[in-house]
Amino acid sequence: MSAALSRSVLSSAVLLLLSACGGGGGVDVSPVSGAPAAPVDPGFVENVPLPAAAAFVDNAASNQQSFLTMDVNVGVRTLAGFRELWKPVTETVDVSTWSGLPDQGTVLNDAIHRQNIQYVIDATTRRTAAQATAAYMDDRQNQAYSIVDGLGPLTAAWRAGSKATTTITGVPADATTVKYDDGGNGAGDPNTPEFGAVVRMINAMRNNGSTEPSKRYYKYPRPWRWSADVLVAPALVPAKSQTPSTDGGFPSGHSNAGFMNALSMAYAMPERFQEMLVRGTELAENRVLSGMHSPLDVMGGRILAQAIFAGNLNDPANAALKRQAYDDAHKWVMAQTGTNANTLHAYAHTPSTADRYADRTVNRANYLRRMTYGFPQIKAGNVAASVPKGAEAILETRLPYLDAMQRRAVLRSTALPSGYPVMDDPEGWGRLNLFAAADGYGAFTGNVVVAMDAARGGFYAMDAWRNDIGGGGKLTLKGSGRLALHGNNSWVGGTQVDGGTLEAASNTALGAGDVYVGGGMLASVAPGQLVIGGNYAQLNGSTLEITMNGANAGLIAVRGTATIAGGTLRLKFGNGFKPQVGSSYAVLSAGARRGVYGTIVVDGYKATPEYSATGLTIRIDG
Repeated sequence: MSAALSRSVLSSAVLLLLSACGGGGGVDVSPVSGAPAAPVDPGFVENVPLPAAAAFVDNAASNQQSFLTMDVNVGVRTLAGFRELWKPVTETVDVSTWSGLPDQGTVLNDAIHRQNIQYVIDATTRRTAAQATAAYMDDRQNQAYSIVDGLGPLTAAWRAGSKATTTITGVPADATTVKYDDGGNGAGDPNTPEFGAVVRMINAMRNNGSTEPSKRYYKYPRPWRWSADVLVAPALVPAKSQTPSTDGGFPSGHSNAGFMNALSMAYAMPERFQEMLVRGTELAENRVLSGMHSPLDVMGGRILAQAIFAGNLNDPANAALKRQAYDDAHKWVMAQTGTNANTLHAYAHTPSTADRYADRTVNRANYLRRMTYGFPQIKAGNVAASVPKGAEAILETRLPYLDAMQRRAVLRSTALPSGYPVMDDPEGWGRLNLFAAADGYGAFTGNVVVAMDAARGGFYAMDAWRNDIGGGGKLTLKGSGRLALHGNNSWVGGTQVDGGTLEAASNTALGAGDVYVGGGMLASVAPGQLVIGGNYAQLNGSTLEITMNGANAGLIAVRGTATIAGGTLRLKFGNGFKPQVGSSYAVLSAGARRGVYGTIVVDGYKATPEYSATGLTIRIDG
């Protein structure tokens, strides 16, 4: 019992500890002898093999302009899916044979190409003044500066620490005739003792990061060279290149740089992981709205950015730097915001109209839309996802309590289906859905054991998985942290709580299998009835905590048998719900009930348990 709970008992005497009693009429209220069996362990841990293709992370240094084709340049090969849509005039980065105009090269999929260019025509025709301004700022500001606002409430602290500057603070009156370049310092000052390591890490994550080799290999013109109906933002007309032979559109360099910087900041400050990813894709979409790039261009920029970032993240030369960047970023930001490891996440999501990324539902929809830009699948959609070597490192700070293989399993279980244009690359970079991966598993295969450590704070102490989790595997929670499950889940291998707190935040949070609470706590905050698809078992030394938000809104509905071998039941009331004295409230229903609780705690009330052959109700006495 917590200190706060103990004080409540002593001061108000309104919280009653009840020994197991109730029943009557022949109802069995005898204790269960012996512990019931836990759900069967699947007997294996999911293994996510490496793709057969040579790994980007092992060959990242080949992404240089001196390497001519996809056979020798790993960056060019990562974008190989584009070759199914467009055949360059010559498969070399030698641009002397290319005019930079649409009449050189061959469109291999006319429908996708037309959709690609029409998207830009439509977007630039409908472009608002506010969108034109945002497109200008993301074009002319250094990308490492412009995307920092994705940190929301943490933006001011980050900029104060990084000492980042920019000379582009708005759209100049003469921008339609004068090209302005950012004279600021990009990510910031790399030499400050408090934050310099963060700036150095961001800069280091762009090593071998040029899009120029791929641009010069694929030789795909910019959209405004394909159609005069593409309306480049007037303030960006001076930025249009006059040398088309060195100005390919695919992939987008701005999108690539912006997403690499977003990944770096998400890694260093994972409390805003998803928001930073969305900000990176917003910068990319602004390239389309500006008329400078097409959807396929910015999709290619994102795909290549993920590979480049992972390559640098896995480079042993950056191992100490990335750890220091994470530590220094948190030390500084927490000091500036008056937070600690366990309160920073809440502060980072303080509701504010100034935070464009405050709505998670909108963020998710925008991220998914920008992954495919509405293109249809042009190949089979049922090809199993591959996870590139080293991609799991992207999730190191966001899911720190999982091991590397578990993070690979998360990436595979949340990847997009196959078949979309550009996205079916040899390793699997294109299909990675990092926004969804930050929300945990999409499916359990084999035995998934999660061990959290509340003493370490942050995500080790508390996290939430929001995906709909399927599969045939089993989830086991150990340790001392709290893991909340929000999805419409359907996995069938069962759930076991041996330590910590597993929070059921949806009516189907626990899937379709058996649930076994051997230690720690199962906490139900489900808005309605928490459905347990199989059997339920609870052992002595464990706790079931139910937050009831209304009559029967909080009921644990067990489709099989509920076996209560002791333990504690705690009943709380939330969302302003106040039970009526003299009324009884069902808290457990089952096909059959065996055993009783050793202790029942009802917050704020005296109460009596009433057992039946198929469940338990609580009568509020006063």
